[in-house]
Amino acid sequence: QVHLVESGGGLVQAGGSLRLSCAASGRTFSSSTMGWFRQAPGKEREFVGYSRRDGGSTFYAASVKGRFTISRDNAKNMMYLQMNSLKPEDTAIYYCAGEGLCCHSSYYLNTAYDYWGQGTQVTVSS
Repeated sequence: QVHLVESGGGLVQAGGSLRLSCAASGRTFSSSTMGWFRQAPGKEREFVGYSRRDGGSTFYAASVKGRFTISRDNAKNMMYLQMNSLKPEDTAIYYCAGEGLCCHSSYYLNTAYDYWGQGTQVTVSS
């Protein structure tokens, strides 16, 4: 059974940093695109960024580009989200997601991913 488990969330002041981790088990994701999404209270889940299967090139939502960085350690089946210069509007539950069968036309959409973690809360105070 495939599991994705996020960790590293917490409470941080605006301007601070957090590093989220996503640990995968049950299958390897080294050849799969993986993404990060977030959901703020009362809002729909939104795309944050993804790391492509083909060498791990990364793409980000405009709202986080330049502040957030995705990295992967395929040997450990891990993905990370380094978040810098955090803003109160970054407050949300953050989810990691993994692609099942390749491939999809857009990895900005929830539907591109078959596996999801339970989420980790990130709260940024002003």
